[in-house]
Amino acid sequence: MKKLFGERLKKLRLASGETQSELANYLNVGKSMISLWENGINYPEVKKLIELAEYYQVSTDFLLGLDNNDKSNSYNNYGIHTGDVKF
Repeated sequence: MKKLFGERLKKLRLASGETQSELANYLNVGKSMISLWENGINYPEVKKLIELAEYYQVSTDFLLGLDNNDKSNSYNNYGIHTGDVKF
């Protein structure tokens, strides 16, 4: 699963035309941390995962490989959950 997360993160970053350094600056982490994530060696902490999802406007489930819809959003405009919660 780490590899899929890394692949998706890299694809999103490249699609937005950003370097690892630019993304690292935005997230206030080192460039090497972005590389570790993209190479499937490590995951970001939950706070950074949420920041990534918000920044790229995708769900955390998509980033983690639990959902294949890169634009999924199970919340409506009022912050009310509209789908099933799965654990």
